[in-house]
Amino acid sequence: MKLFVRDLTVIDASYLCAQRGMVGESWILDVVMSGELNEMSMVLDFSRVKKQIKQLVDEYVDHRLIVPAQNARIHVAESQPGYTTVDLLRDEKSIHLNCPDQAYCFIDDDAVTIESVTQHLYQVLEGKLPANVQGLELTLRHENIDGSFYHYSHGLKKHDGNCQRIAHGHRSPIELYVNGQRDAELEQLWAQRWQDIYLGSSEDEVALSVLNLSKHAATVTESTHYGFRYHAPQGKFELAIARSETEVLSTDTTVELLAQYIAEQVSPMVAAKPLEVVAYEGVGKGAMAS
Repeated sequence: MKLFVRDLTVIDASYLCAQRGMVGESWILDVVMSGELNEMSMVLDFSRVKKQIKQLVDEYVDHRLIVPAQNARIHVAESQPGYTTVDLLRDEKSIHLNCPDQAYCFIDDDAVTIESVTQHLYQVLEGKLPANVQGLELTLRHENIDGSFYHYSHGLKKHDGNCQRIAHGHRSPIELYVNGQRDAELEQLWAQRWQDIYLGSSEDEVALSVLNLSKHAATVTESTHYGFRYHAPQGKFELAIARSETEVLSTDTTVELLAQYIAEQVSPMVAAKPLEVVAYEGVGKGAMAS
């Protein structure tokens, strides 16, 4: 007997890539379980599926920076108890972090792909499901998006949940309506602007010299990198990232403020015509501004 749950949860995370840098991503998780029926004539009731599997995925993978620990360009070291530095060496586009351990998800691979993250999820769930569940199939997939989208990473220090982590992200559609009609060309222009972008707040920007990063960050300079640092309930977060892959806003980077920011930036391009922005934060949620 098999039990399936489609759209069980969405993983909103970022990952490190030697080619693309820090990539915001959103994956939908589908689950199929097989096994014998229990005393309730079920393999596992839906409420327990959502509670057990989603809780484990949220705890160990969601809203973290996924790091392919076997990649030769990545260096990982403990900086102090409960904190780890992570460095991705990419010449003038290197990325350097010092964050609480819970901000990371380390996978045993040299690249982050749907396949490598799926394998990591199997390891996370191994031995944690009821004994009558004999088989487990996990499918990670992207949302089908009819139009343009971008990948962004950010952190929200004022958030009391896991959004406070400085390097998590989303794969997000963008809809721009001019005079009530979607403008595919404008959408594509914005998607190109924010492709694989880090969105930082000017309030969190600091000089690189005050960051407590690893020795691998010693060569970065103010001309090539931004420095960001903030304290949040989960601890202190520090990041140095290439200016060429960053956009700094004067506000926080909540989706509400991102929608308003996009509207302000696009408005001069449409010659005072009515403009509505629908900005997504991952899958199926977001904010509108006009």
